[in-house]
Amino acid sequence: MDNKKIKVVGTMFFKDGKILIDKPRKRPTYQMIGGSVEEGETPLEAAIRECHEELGNNAIFDQNKIKFVMDFEEIATSDPTKKIHMHIFIYEGELQGTLTTSDEIEAFMWFGKNDDYNLLSNTLKNEILPYTIKKKLVK
Repeated sequence: MDNKKIKVVGTMFFKDGKILIDKPRKRPTYQMIGGSVEEGETPLEAAIRECHEELGNNAIFDQNKIKFVMDFEEIATSDPTKKIHMHIFIYEGELQGTLTTSDEIEAFMWFGKNDDYNLLSNTLKNEILPYTIKKKLVK
């Protein structure tokens, strides 16, 4: 196993007691809005860039309202031999505009606690949903 951890970011957006998730075209499960931290980037800079890339040009948000919440170690959903270090952010506002699918992103979903957990990546199932339900962000 490669011991070098990949830095990854995820940003939580909420509306009506649900969290926004997206489905990459190359993966079978939904994941958080986010991705890898690139060389020379801080986790916050990566979170802002990934939000722009994944939500599309018609999504409107104030990057100053993206705040760090927590970080943890995880096994990559895409490759069980890779360890990742997740940096989780929350958007402290309401996402405006419209979401746009792309070559990378196939679909978006506002996920609530009664929706199908089989649709979710390991990170969402094991870490994010339990956290958001405990904090009463997802109902």
